Amino acid sequence: MADESTKSGQLEPVNHFIRGLWAENAVFRQLLGMCPTLAVTGALEPALTMGIATTFVLVCSNIVVSLMRKLLVGHLRILMFTLTIATFVTIADLLLKAFRPEMSVKLGPYVPLIIVNCLIIGRAEACASRKPLITSFGDALGMGTGFTLGLCVLGTIREILADGAILGHHIMPDGFVAWNVMKLPAGAFLTLGILLGLSNWLCKKK
Repeated sequence: MADESTKSGQLEPVNHFIRGLWAENAVFRQLLGMCPTLAVTGALEPALTMGIATTFVLVCSNIVVSLMRKLLVGHLRILMFTLTIATFVTIADLLLKAFRPEMSVKLGPYVPLIIVNCLIIGRAEACASRKPLITSFGDALGMGTGFTLGLCVLGTIREILADGAILGHHIMPDGFVAWNVMKLPAGAFLTLGILLGLSNWLCKKK
């Protein structure tokens, strides 16, 4: 029994990581963080940048919250979550402005708005405030990676259909007619709706 308990504890971080990739995917399964999902996925590069920034904040905040979980009391825990998340969002925003200023301008207010992303505060409450460090790290990395993959899928589809290119490289054959709607909010809703329907159909079939 002791060996089984130890093995289960060792596999817990891995299980949390794997669940974040698909079973609890923020974009396609839980529908969390829909604001950046719809706003920054007009192309692959901004989608990837937003996903990396969100993952950075998620991992760092989960680590800190897990380390101080025994000090959290009552309603003050939400304040501590918010202050912790805001600190790492500020770091991510300043790093982006320093090293990728053009991308910082393109993403606009959506990087600072990571502070109110319910995915991050949700994982702080559901996992980091209750689990040890390694489990919280695995959970954050899995959820962040799943979120990034979701954004990248949307960004790739929209960029190909809107520009016939990916990361600025033309890939569609000559004569391809660009779908200008994919650059607009309607294109984001349409693409997300189709992907959600497809994912639900695959899950039910499975």
